[in-house]
Amino acid sequence: MSDLTEQILGAAIDVHTELGPRLLVSTYEHCLAHELSLRGLKEIRQKKQPITYKDLKLEEA
Repeated sequence: MSDLTEQILGAAIDVHTELGPRLLVSTYEHCLAHELSLRGLKEIRQKKQPITYKDLKLEEA
């Protein structure tokens, strides 16, 4: 496992351990972004990109 992967997983585990379950995804997203910045990592949140799912094509998903 790469160092970057370990840092990201560690940040996610720390956030979940601190906050626990049953919160909105947006709450975890904000806190994870903060935790990543505390670790010196730059986050990109909710980046839109095209995807295809079966016959459905979404330009910005």
